[in-house]
Amino acid sequence: MATLLLPLSILSLVMAGIVAGHNVTISLLDSAVARGAVCLDGTPPAYAYSPGFGDGVDKWHVIFEGGGWCRDVADCLNRSKTPLGSSAKLMSKEQNGVVSFGGMLDANSTLNPDFYNWHVFRIFYCDGSSFMSDVEDVDPKYNLTYRGARIYDAMMDELLRIGMGNAKNALLSGGSAGGLATTLHCDKFQSLFHNTTRVKCVSDSGFFVHGEHFLGADWRESFFYRVVSTHGLTNMLPTSCTSKFSPTLCLFPENLVPDIQTPLFLIESAFDSYQIGYTLFPDRSPKWKSCLQNLMLCNWTEIEIMKDFRLILVNTLKSTIANSSSRRGYFVHSCYRHGHMEDISGSTCSLIVGNGLANKCIFQNIAEAVGDWYFDRSEFQEMDMVNNLPRNCTGENQPILEKKCIDYYIHH
Repeated sequence: MATLLLPLSILSLVMAGIVAGHNVTISLLDSAVARGAVCLDGTPPAYAYSPGFGDGVDKWHVIFEGGGWCRDVADCLNRSKTPLGSSAKLMSKEQNGVVSFGGMLDANSTLNPDFYNWHVFRIFYCDGSSFMSDVEDVDPKYNLTYRGARIYDAMMDELLRIGMGNAKNALLSGGSAGGLATTLHCDKFQSLFHNTTRVKCVSDSGFFVHGEHFLGADWRESFFYRVVSTHGLTNMLPTSCTSKFSPTLCLFPENLVPDIQTPLFLIESAFDSYQIGYTLFPDRSPKWKSCLQNLMLCNWTEIEIMKDFRLILVNTLKSTIANSSSRRGYFVHSCYRHGHMEDISGSTCSLIVGNGLANKCIFQNIAEAVGDWYFDRSEFQEMDMVNNLPRNCTGENQPILEKKCIDYYIHH
């Protein structure tokens, strides 16, 4: 009987982790309103906080929510009527005012052994500028406020008030537009701590490539130009970048990462579904949309475009890392997806396997890779240089996903 208890125990934990995660109450930072740190519609910013426990009481994980950007007044006005521009809309959308913490935010010690008992503080995204804007004047016609940088500062002050300043370990992360926010704020975050604190950052699917001579380059530049203009970011972006490039180009991480002094880990797909889906052909034809929704419907012309995008991303990231002034970790795979850390199928029980990521990585999950890098167990730098075709790794076949996950944890 004893030989059955361990597998059954792990099975129950794994299944609980896949199905549940844990629910955390959403709170409003009302004190931020007095300093003008508000969402696009003027409502207070929101966060969800899960306190650390055990030996995690001095370890903090702060994570930015993602969700794109708004590029003009009309776009921001529309956004202000959604949870990505209004905490009031957020609270009305989320049932009972709670949000589920999964993946690398999960409190399951089996699935998330390196980070399960950390303080986790999730900052909801409601400014449309990757937490970078600070425009004093309120839009007189539509009553819009552009105050993402103030939201960041107010949230950091709240974190210090509740004890983050005493951290021995701290991690800043974010996905998509939140991944870009992580890159932009990484060194500023590090400055909050003592020299003895281990501080690192993780950008998840936040490496948006410029691709100057590739499809959609003019549109990508125009889009970020309008974001900079609308949110008044010209003087808000890092001077280490704007001294060399235009403010528009300083929203592309390839121009930011080389000057970041704090250790940074990049999680990316060489076939990033958001970038392929939205930044190559902004005016997508019905046929291209069908391909993006189902890789089996793609013709060879469309697959070749994806392969060319992979080369752009891989070569850009390689060049960026080579020119960086501080150690970088990275995990670049060939699955067609966007976002990993908060999703159990992307971070822990991952179908991102068989990617040519070196023999040791037969079932290397992203949470484990980040943990190895964060705690200096490995200078984790893995990039799939074998597969040049997009793979479907969405985890639609849940039984296979669960079996791989269970088998892995039973034998490790």
